[in-house]
Parts: sequence; C-alpha cells; structure tokens
Amino acid sequence: MMVSVRLTISKDDPCLFITAVANHRLPVFRADAIKTITCGAIDEARTSCGFLLFAYVIMPDHIHVLTDSPRKPSAVLQFIKGIVSRRVLGYLKEMKYDASLRKLEHDDWKRNHRYSLWQHDSDVFSTVSESIFMQKVNYIHQNTVRAGLVERAGDYRWSSARIWNKCAREDEPLRVDLDQIVWRRS
Repeated sequence: MMVSVRLTISKDDPCLFITAVANHRLPVFRADAIKTITCGAIDEARTSCGFLLFAYVIMPDHIHVLTDSPRKPSAVLQFIKGIVSRRVLGYLKEMKYDASLRKLEHDDWKRNHRYSLWQHDSDVFSTVSESIFMQKVNYIHQNTVRAGLVERAGDYRWSSARIWNKCAREDEPLRVDLDQIVWRRS
C-alpha cells in the first residue's frame, strides 16, 4: 500500500472514478475465488502503477474503483484491466473452466490474445471536488444494495464500505488508502 503520497482532491489532483464491465456483461466475478483474485490483481495494479485506492466494489459483471491519478487516466485503466484480466483468465485456464473461456473468446485476435475479459468501452470520470468524490464513494457502496445482493452495503464482503464505516474486518480482501486523503473540511 502506498503511504508516501497524500492527496487533496482538486482540479490539480483529480481522482478517477473507473467502471470496467465484463465482456457481454457476463457474471465473471460471481464466484468468491474470482473476486479474491480480482482484489489481489487490483492491489498488484495499485503497486505497479503507483495509484492510491480510495473505494471499490466488485459486482458480478463489473467493477468500480475510485483512485487518484498519478498517471494519465488511460494508463491507470490499462494497469487495472490488464492485470485483472491476466490473473482471472489465468485462473480460468488453470482450473480448465473451458465453458467460461469459450464465452470470453473472440475471433479478432490482437497480439495473440484469444480471450477478452472486458468490454472495450470503460468509463473513467474525473472527480475534482470532495462533494463529487463522496457521491462516487456512496454510489460505489450502494451499488450492491441497488442490485439486491445485500440489504446493507456493509454486509457485502467485496467492497470498501466497511472500511469507510470504520467497521473493517481483519480479513478485508482489499484495503483502501483513506488515511492518504487530506480533507479540506472536517
């Protein structure tokens, strides 16, 4: 986890609200094993790219993350999608989940890539104020409630909601960098 950088949310230091959707909206992230791999891959991307992670949720067919932007938004997105894709597809191949892999197969092989975990269009929204930042945090955490996965956001294991509510468990699948935010107002 990055600890040397502190962030004041502003036009000069925007945050990125990223949504990445699974190819054909397939529920790729439904199984806990895949969610665990995805959390590890997001953490690996955080370390490799050098971004801070402020909020996240892993839904059955998409993910949302809220990060800072130490690089161009396209680079942060590339690190997240690339590493998650390699780890998840590697797991599916290792476990011989051929039916799942066939659903992710595509005809147009680019650079010898036979499978595509993600839809090509991802949303990256620049967040330049604390109020918009908090709207995105709430949207991320309430996503599971709106989808009917849980009644309360904190009940969903694959989200940063418990950490934000100061109810983190010892075995959180992914930690966030809340202590690196410099708030303008208390």
